Amino acid sequence: MATTSETTEIHAAKMTAFLAHPLIAILRKLDFDDAVPTADILFESGFSALEIPLTSDRALESIENVAKRFGERGLVGGGTVLTVQDVIDVSNAGGDLIVSPNVNKDVIEAARARDMICFPGVSTPSEGFAALSHGASGLKIFPAEAISPNVIRAWRAVFSDDIALLPTGGITPESMSEWVDAGATGFGIGGALFKPNKSMQEIGHSALEFVKEWTVISD
Repeated sequence: MATTSETTEIHAAKMTAFLAHPLIAILRKLDFDDAVPTADILFESGFSALEIPLTSDRALESIENVAKRFGERGLVGGGTVLTVQDVIDVSNAGGDLIVSPNVNKDVIEAARARDMICFPGVSTPSEGFAALSHGASGLKIFPAEAISPNVIRAWRAVFSDDIALLPTGGITPESMSEWVDAGATGFGIGGALFKPNKSMQEIGHSALEFVKEWTVISD
């Protein structure tokens, strides 16, 4: 069993790798048969993390297949994670990323105990501080479309720069710059990147647009 020190080092290494290109692709309603080719396109385009919501078709099987093929290229894990059992299931499937729509102490602690990166969803600073006190790796600001970048700017007055703030919901390539200027660390990117009716060519084009914009604004 890993010691606390080893666990901390493993988590830190995963976060460092993620923060080099902090873009999470949210693959809501991903079809099982499309999981591997979609992951290939996204990692090849420059995304560093893939979130497969547990509400998706055969989500755990998709996570397992993608993690086996691409786990060394970035984070792979589950979204809409609501229970400790969900964490265990994602971990057993080979995932190392947990994304939740809420703050659940038990979920966060279960994820960190397994060296997993954990981004709980928060919408207020109080929720953010609570999540961090339980060991959250960073904060998923959700739903981002319900707030403005000025909110992130205000949050940065109380959250240090080493706390990852990831606006999620309604993010487009055109909106990224304003969020980053306000203090966003990275993004959770969903509908503007992936929809189940999009062709692989369309997904690849969208992915490159996001990565291109991120490269420009983070330079």
